[in-house]
Amino acid sequence: MEDAVSRESVDSSSTGDDFVVVNADPKFKLTGDINDLDEEVGAGKFLSPKMAASAATTPEQNGMELEKVEHAIRGSQSADVLIPDASNITGPISHSENMSVMGLGSADAGLNQITANRGRSTSLPTIPGTDCTVFDGVTYLGCATVNAPRSEVEIYRNMAVLNDQSQMAIHVTLTVPSTSEGFVGLIDPASNTEIASYRIHRILFCARGPTDSSEKKCFAFTCSHGDTAETAIFQCHVFRCDLPEAVAKILYSFATTFRRVPRSTRTTAVAVLPEADQNYVFTVGIEFKEDDGKGNYSAVPKDKSVFKFRSNVEKRISICVTHTGPIELKIERCFGLLISPGRNVKHSDMQLIELNSMGYAGDGRSYTISGQWDPSEKCFLVLNEETPKDTRVFLTVAVDLVIFGIQEPVRFAVETKARIYPSNERFWYFTKKPHFEQFHVRLKQVEGNNHDGANFEVVHVESQTEMDRKSTGMSLSLSSSKHIPEPVQTPQEEEESDGDEPLLSGSGVVSKEVTDENLLDAWHDVLTKWHANLTQRPKQVTHLARKGVPEALRGEVWQLITGCHDSSELLEAYRILITKESACEPVIQRDINRTFPAHDFFKESGGLGQDSLFKISKAYAIYDEEIGYVQGLSFLAAALLLHMPEEQAFCVLVKIMFDYGLRDLFKQGFEELHLKFYQLERLMQDQLIDLYGHFADMGLEIHMFASQWFLTLFTAKFPLHVVFNILDLYLSEGKDVIFSVALALLKGSRKDLLALDFEGVLKYFRVQLPKKYRTDDAAKELMRMAVSSKVTARKLKKYEREYVQMKEHQLQQENPIERFERENKRLLEDNLRLEQENDDLAHELVESKLALRSELDALEDSHEALMKDHMTTQKMLTETEEEKRRLETESSQLKEMCRRELDRAESESQRNSAIIADYKQICSQLSERLEKQQTHSREELGRIKGQVKSCDKCSKMFTEDGKVRLPEVKANPEDSNPCVLDLRKQVRELELELAQTKLALVESECKTQDLTHQLNSAISEIQASKNTWFHKTISSIKEVTTVNKKDPKE
Repeated sequence: MEDAVSRESVDSSSTGDDFVVVNADPKFKLTGDINDLDEEVGAGKFLSPKMAASAATTPEQNGMELEKVEHAIRGSQSADVLIPDASNITGPISHSENMSVMGLGSADAGLNQITANRGRSTSLPTIPGTDCTVFDGVTYLGCATVNAPRSEVEIYRNMAVLNDQSQMAIHVTLTVPSTSEGFVGLIDPASNTEIASYRIHRILFCARGPTDSSEKKCFAFTCSHGDTAETAIFQCHVFRCDLPEAVAKILYSFATTFRRVPRSTRTTAVAVLPEADQNYVFTVGIEFKEDDGKGNYSAVPKDKSVFKFRSNVEKRISICVTHTGPIELKIERCFGLLISPGRNVKHSDMQLIELNSMGYAGDGRSYTISGQWDPSEKCFLVLNEETPKDTRVFLTVAVDLVIFGIQEPVRFAVETKARIYPSNERFWYFTKKPHFEQFHVRLKQVEGNNHDGANFEVVHVESQTEMDRKSTGMSLSLSSSKHIPEPVQTPQEEEESDGDEPLLSGSGVVSKEVTDENLLDAWHDVLTKWHANLTQRPKQVTHLARKGVPEALRGEVWQLITGCHDSSELLEAYRILITKESACEPVIQRDINRTFPAHDFFKESGGLGQDSLFKISKAYAIYDEEIGYVQGLSFLAAALLLHMPEEQAFCVLVKIMFDYGLRDLFKQGFEELHLKFYQLERLMQDQLIDLYGHFADMGLEIHMFASQWFLTLFTAKFPLHVVFNILDLYLSEGKDVIFSVALALLKGSRKDLLALDFEGVLKYFRVQLPKKYRTDDAAKELMRMAVSSKVTARKLKKYEREYVQMKEHQLQQENPIERFERENKRLLEDNLRLEQENDDLAHELVESKLALRSELDALEDSHEALMKDHMTTQKMLTETEEEKRRLETESSQLKEMCRRELDRAESESQRNSAIIADYKQICSQLSERLEKQQTHSREELGRIKGQVKSCDKCSKMFTEDGKVRLPEVKANPEDSNPCVLDLRKQVRELELELAQTKLALVESECKTQDLTHQLNSAISEIQASKNTWFHKTISSIKEVTTVNKKDPKE
């Protein structure tokens, strides 16, 4: 819904430094091209004498140039048809578009009513120091109620209907002001009286008739009428000029009027009413959203007051405006939405962004505006570049609102901070709540003769942030001078000071030295016994605690007394709570700076001590939603932090608040606290009757000095060594110790208090009483008096019954109306609190639902992926089982084959063993036979040799060593025959060849037997291998190869 004319008018507005016009230019739309109007205006043939007289002050003569006016983004607005203004009463007729049109029939009656009202018309409002352009020869044709005031189609249709059907047209003089602060007036030429007037900022749309139609002499504008959003309607007013050229001149004057913003505010002749100024509080909530890449926009996370933007991501902004004040004000429309980097920016530096929607929410109380901006534009470069670590950029958002009953638009400028991250950055544990800023608007009631019902003017607008800066002395100037804080007195300095200044909290030096060695040994024995049995507290603890717990052992003893030795659940809860956001954070931060300022651990702003104290206070505020954060809680938490880490300090704080009943004092109505006051008063009446009477005579009530004692356990004002001793007794003996300590304080100061008046007593409790116990001896005496005080549970119970009876008696005597009013007020407060809690819970529920939806989507995606993996795994399992069965079958076959081969090998081995045994037996037999033959041959040879030697002739055949002496052989003639020798030689060769042939035959037979055996083995193995999976695979491959060779095309 961005308006191009409004954008240009904002950019061209020239204002001085002494005054800034807050969106004085209306949101106006003009059809056609302004350059065409310039050409038509150049003729200048139709200026009337009146207009010529005012030409010296008109913007045309001043040489003001007008830029081309572009069409805005079209938007449609709808409103119920209501009674128009008294000066513009029209009679409606119905036609096909369901709009009320002043035309024939009833339109004549409406025109008669306008004519009849001329006599009581007032003069046209004028603006001092400015002029208007007057146009004669203009005829007012009538008006029609429209639903879309910026629709060209609807305005052309109304123009055509009224131009054709209007028979009671009124000749008027049209006056157009020179600035956007004036009125468009219709004046009767005969009587020079005003017929009607229209405020410039209520005119939304202006158009001329098509030049090629019968409406070329016509023009029209749409205007909003009504004082509130419920009574507002939109009307289209149609005019006709005597000369066609005058249409361009009138539209040119309208465009010039809307572009001119006066340097000073309009000073109408108004009479200030005697009523005082009225103050209103407007609450502006800002929420940024970014494109999540899925067609939606998600809220930008926020860390405290710093928004976390992503670079190069399109953004939207949503603004919610509510207000409280003496009367209800209604917002008519948003005049403009602007953004600029930085703070304290000038009006010219603000960038107008595109509006998406505006209007009241369903509850009718909050007005919402939404806009869209592209951070990649050059003007937003600072908000689109990644910021370095620990660096922030300032961002200013301004919204201009037109409010019924207020003469001028009101601007609310909100300053916030942002940090820019990469576009793929992910954020965790950050809040997405809007940023709220309150504006205090002071209005002055005025009286005037305008018809739009405006009866207020803006006196002053100031944000809560600016007010806080002024109250704390903060300055945003760029000067180099720095404010030097006043030096804080150290505890030693304060101990020596006896002035009127109160003792700073956290004062006093706590010594860790123990002079009584027996006390330290006793605590050592007690702790050893206690650690052996954590479920039972030793009896000596109470007696030893009255003497004081050694400083070095306080942290351990306090945790054991409160039962925090087994607090894993609280520790885990604390780690989660510190990551959450709390609405009490500003209050906590304010109180932390005032907690124990005299102690070095908490003195530094933003230091470790203040950071730990902030975490504990915020965590408890979230943990205990009924109580939340209360003033005084930080003092008790700080005392605990001085003795233990923050996690254990949080656990002890929770135990004190719940188990010791301290949180009951803060509950709604502080009924328990008032009971404590009554019990202390009755104790004073019993034990300190003179001091009680002194306080009663002065009208000094218990709550005036004792409220801080009960709510902070004396930790806010007293020195630390006193505070720690009181906490020793409180944790050891229970919450009734507060009464004992209070009575001890009053008894120790009795003489001083009796001598003081009302103001002196209050100052004594605030200043002198804490300083009185700065020494260890005074503190020990106070503890001795507190232990010896006679405060019993029976007596306190009796006082409690008296208090209950007294309250019941007061209720019976109280006026029922007052009681009901008080009860009604309490119920209203409870209702507001519950509504706030309900809103917070609803917000958390929505966030939880969104988070659960996101988690559910992620789980569904994960489930789908796991199902796919499951199907794939199941398929693989089936295939694996089949493979397993096949391998088991092959394994059984292989086992069977191995078994057969083993049997065959065993049988073969047995056969070979038998053959070897037979061979060995044959060899042994042959060896025996050979030995016998050799023995026989030797015996026979010896016998023959003996016989031969016995013969004289034959003995000569042997030599002395027993060798045979062969005689010389005589050659036989036959033996020397060559033929015989050859034949013998051939016979020997044949015998040798025969022997070799026989030997080869035997060898071949052996080889044949071996080959036969190997052949049988191979046949068996081949037969067994045909059933294996490898053979089947090879066979299938061969078959496929054969098929491919047969049909290669396939």
